Amino acid sequence: MRALSTALILLASLINLFPVSGVLSRSRLESLYGVVFQDPNVVILMRHRAVLFGIIGGLLVVSAFHVPLRPTGYAAGFLSMLSFVVIAWLVGSYNPELRRIIAFDLVALAALLGALLLDRLVGAA
Repeated sequence: MRALSTALILLASLINLFPVSGVLSRSRLESLYGVVFQDPNVVILMRHRAVLFGIIGGLLVVSAFHVPLRPTGYAAGFLSMLSFVVIAWLVGSYNPELRRIIAFDLVALAALLGALLLDRLVGAA
């Protein structure tokens, strides 16, 4: 069961680490999100967002292998992804790229929930 919960956390971490490539350039951000960023201030904010995804993804990777960090990893992962899904749902009218991101976030949320439940069953976290 420990191996399965570790694998589920790693799946969620990969989904969080994927957008980190947006830190490299405006064009990469535009490709990821299907949005043209005209304002350099928005590019700065979005590139910083990519760094924050790296932090959350990194925390999830570490928590996959260091069980005492799992509660923190779970909290950060759930808050980050769930907040995005809720905000997207509240605002609506998102493009196909954001719809894809929402779908991936839902998969990652399900993976984290599965890992959390497995950990609770074996008393690991």
